[in-house]
Amino acid sequence: MTSVSQRVPESIATERLVLRPFASGDVDDRYAYQRLPEVARYLYRPPLTREGCAESIAARAGGTAWNAEGDVVLLAVCRADEPGVIGEVALTLRGAHTRQAEIGWIFDPRCSGRGYATEAAHALVSLAFDGLGVHRIFARLDVLNTGSVRVCERLGMRREAHLVENDLDGERWGSEYVYAMLAHEWQD
Repeated sequence: MTSVSQRVPESIATERLVLRPFASGDVDDRYAYQRLPEVARYLYRPPLTREGCAESIAARAGGTAWNAEGDVVLLAVCRADEPGVIGEVALTLRGAHTRQAEIGWIFDPRCSGRGYATEAAHALVSLAFDGLGVHRIFARLDVLNTGSVRVCERLGMRREAHLVENDLDGERWGSEYVYAMLAHEWQD
């Protein structure tokens, strides 16, 4: 059985976007959307503080490993034609032996409705299957997060599960969908 690859590129360019590692100068841009309650509500955690944003960026400053369970590729998403971070995408290795990875995305709500999340997620799925040797990619999302449901469906992922009241978000029980796709199903 083939194991996952360790080749994570420095940046990925799409038609309108550049996906790259976060830099220390990105803290304020990341904090601008990570601090918002409407962003955190689907993440089952409180909004990030500025210090939390800075710490997570600093923790990944040395590069990204991709060979052990729990390794994460976290990339800032920037528009190619203007400065600033508008969101982020993440790929987490959930099974090194089984070559399974979880994908996720978070975007500034001011940039919603323009297809940026789909474009960035498409690039990350392509990296996962074509560059990192992932066999299966999946996304877990709150059923109320209709924007992310649409992204999964645009990517061609299938809904594999509906987990009912499986997580507690403060006082609210949240339900989740699990969407997934296999490498041989990917149509780049």
